[in-house]
Amino acid sequence: MAYWLFKTEPDSFSIDTLKAQKVSCWEGVRNYQARNLLRDEVKLGDLVLIYHSSCKNVGVAGVARVVKESYPDYFAHDADSPYFDPKSTPDKPRWFMVDVEFVRKTHRLIPLSVMKSMPELSAMPLVKKGSRLSVMPVSESEWMAILDKES
Repeated sequence: MAYWLFKTEPDSFSIDTLKAQKVSCWEGVRNYQARNLLRDEVKLGDLVLIYHSSCKNVGVAGVARVVKESYPDYFAHDADSPYFDPKSTPDKPRWFMVDVEFVRKTHRLIPLSVMKSMPELSAMPLVKKGSRLSVMPVSESEWMAILDKES
């Protein structure tokens, strides 16, 4: 089992949305490095930190589990979708997604400011200036350190 952090904008999709839906596809990733992680490395049973970004309260808001491994992001083929990509076809998909299920909300939001102050997270791309990757691996020790900050 591996650990991941998936960024989302809570105005579009939040941990509460996932809680209500129970299971959801993680669509719309349009960065090649993040796509490659979803396509090649994120596996069934992996655990995911759901991270709220581009909002007033930025930070880890909950935990999800991968329940379906990589498959083509069909929103790329939908001309009405904001994730439409005319260069992606059903025969040669460019973009991929996974399905995640709600596990739990964190007891409180774990703010980015707190994570930036933690020496044990200093190597994590999230806390480095200019990190924009929407899907990133998290080591087991980073995972434990982050969730230790819940209380």
